[in-house]
Amino acid sequence: MPSPRRAAVALATLTLTASALSGCGVFGSPDLVVYNAQHEQLLDEIIPLFEEESGLDVELRHGKDLEMANQITEEGEDSPADVFLTENSPAMTIVDNAGLFAELPESATATIPDEYVPADRTWTGFLARSTVAMYNTDTMTEADMPASILEFAEPEWEGRVAFSPTGADFQAIVSAVLELEGEEATAEWLAGLKANGVIVQNNLVVMQSVDSGEVDAGIAYHYYWYRDRQENGTDSDTSALHFFGDQDPGAFLSISGAGILASSENQEAAQEFVTWLTGTEAQQAMAESYALEYPLNPDASLAPEVKPFDELEPPAVDVANLNGPQVTDLMTEAGLL
Repeated sequence: MPSPRRAAVALATLTLTASALSGCGVFGSPDLVVYNAQHEQLLDEIIPLFEEESGLDVELRHGKDLEMANQITEEGEDSPADVFLTENSPAMTIVDNAGLFAELPESATATIPDEYVPADRTWTGFLARSTVAMYNTDTMTEADMPASILEFAEPEWEGRVAFSPTGADFQAIVSAVLELEGEEATAEWLAGLKANGVIVQNNLVVMQSVDSGEVDAGIAYHYYWYRDRQENGTDSDTSALHFFGDQDPGAFLSISGAGILASSENQEAAQEFVTWLTGTEAQQAMAESYALEYPLNPDASLAPEVKPFDELEPPAVDVANLNGPQVTDLMTEAGLL
């Protein structure tokens, strides 16, 4: 039997060991598991800032919007995820409709404008991307660009406009068209794009196709072009951006979302993380990152070379109503998926 002194030393050692491990969860497990469908590079860049400030250890599991949303719904209450982050909001709606999110604390949504937070506050927007049309400056001028993104489905654009239908980015744009114009008009638009558009692999190829002159224009998000210009301009030096206005569907802002799983056993840490994510420090850090996406906290801003957020003219879209599954059905019927 150990002496009282040895027992006391052993207890003190155990206490110190447990204390040292507390910053990494219980005996080495993370304090927080984040399913991340936003850009991997962006989260890898900002998560260390949160870990340093909070003393919490975060495990990131990366994937794609709809794949991770469907994974969470399949896992249900057994999901190991504490927080879900997306690139586009339709994936948030899938999880929300399954009743798997907890209501966010007021601290997590206080800095974000109401139009980017669902009424039931089960998740919040934290970044935004503006839909744009890129155009080749050797063959086109700003005056040649259509007033509406819907015009790209018309025969005069046959073989002249590139887009990438298989990614969540374009599908989010279609979800806005569906919300604003209805099912019949959306189906007609998709049929026109199928007949007249040039399908490419991803938004980077959209930009490259426009810049090389293979097509006159392309549908994408703003940050691809600005990021390339910031780096070297190799894929953007013979192109420019056309921002749609007047609340056209082509001015749609796609919102990245953050939500806390109701099944999480780490609610306090999850709330701290989402509150930090929407706070000014994290929002400005993301604005200054490589991503060049718009922060939604008005106290943070992008570099001046990016079109200011308050000069955009997006349509009013209820972020909680964007229907990813219906979009997939319509695009499949149009032969785009």
